[in-house]
Amino acid sequence: MKDYFVLSFKNLKKRGIRSWLTLLGILIGIAAVVSLISLGNALKDSVNAQFGVESTELLSVQAGGLNNLGPPGSGAVNALQRGDVDAISNLDSVDIAIGRNIESLKMEFNDVLIFSFSGSIPDDDLKKDLYEFQEMEAERGRMIETGDSGVVVLGGNFADKDKSGFGKAVEAGDKIVINSKEFRVIGIMKKRGSFFLDSIVLIQDKDLEEIADIGEDIDIIAVKAKSKETMDIAKEDIEKLLRKRRDVKIGEEDFEVSTPEASLAAVNQVLMGIQIFIVIIASISILVGAIGITNTMATSVLERKRDIGIMKAIGARNEDIFWQFFIEAGLLGLIGGLLGIVGGLGAGYLGVNVLNDFLGTQTSINIDFVFLFLVLSGSFLVGSVSGILPAMRAANLNPVEALRG
Repeated sequence: MKDYFVLSFKNLKKRGIRSWLTLLGILIGIAAVVSLISLGNALKDSVNAQFGVESTELLSVQAGGLNNLGPPGSGAVNALQRGDVDAISNLDSVDIAIGRNIESLKMEFNDVLIFSFSGSIPDDDLKKDLYEFQEMEAERGRMIETGDSGVVVLGGNFADKDKSGFGKAVEAGDKIVINSKEFRVIGIMKKRGSFFLDSIVLIQDKDLEEIADIGEDIDIIAVKAKSKETMDIAKEDIEKLLRKRRDVKIGEEDFEVSTPEASLAAVNQVLMGIQIFIVIIASISILVGAIGITNTMATSVLERKRDIGIMKAIGARNEDIFWQFFIEAGLLGLIGGLLGIVGGLGAGYLGVNVLNDFLGTQTSINIDFVFLFLVLSGSFLVGSVSGILPAMRAANLNPVEALRG
């Protein structure tokens, strides 16, 4: 078997440019599959990071209806009310309920004007629970505390001059103007790899109400159930309560109660469908490459009829001829697959860097060696299968006719 591989490799090397052109289809197909799967996994990690929620007992409640281009729950036709927060917090299955508003605000710093989203922080001690829910902590300065006024905490991107939007990094202690009112930055949060959390402005609830004229509306309610086991009960209790308060029937709800797991599962299902579609498209290139290998090996049989005749004349068996051409075709697929993996990982690495710059995340490319081994084995198998018919034809050549060539 070693001799078969050595002889096959020499024959491929002898054919030079033809061999390279033959494996080009396999190379492109494998590169596309590896790079797109890598990018798909990185995109999945990046999207999952955007949720920024770690608590397994947490539910989110938001109003449905016609939304604007802002975050979920903002701009709803029939918004949630502060009274809904109090009513939900009084349910037996609920531990804590925190109402939050998400507003687009005008910010001025370093003589530059930008718009950014702000997230309200409750005025009472519930802010500590909110920080725990979303794992918010200050990297510089401190977080907002009870009794603070006229202060804000900024997401980690504001500490980066290239991502702040101001052309200059914002530091704890700086003054910043929001909706024409001056605020002091008391802290910069640690980066979370979430586009939303890393670019948000945290502001005391009463301060946001003053500059944004919110009134009694609430964009989203973060609810913590008594325990993980009572999540479903809490969800049903909240839905029953809001149907009564908003006077809607089952199936006509203008609100949504969801868990992080359910939201992530829905997103991941969509991303998985996209990945499958991408692999199917990339497989077309692999199929074209397989046809190219079949064609090249068939041509090689015709060109080497005399060589085959000589080999048979000096004692080569049909199976020896078959294995030589079969392995030669497999090597074409294997080399194409190997080069495709290298190219695919390179393209995937560049793509992940672009994705991180665009979303402000810190996702890294995950190299699954089992997947790469399967891809490499598959490329050898595709090449080998493509060479079966030419190999059988070569093996069955009559030696006398082959010598006459």
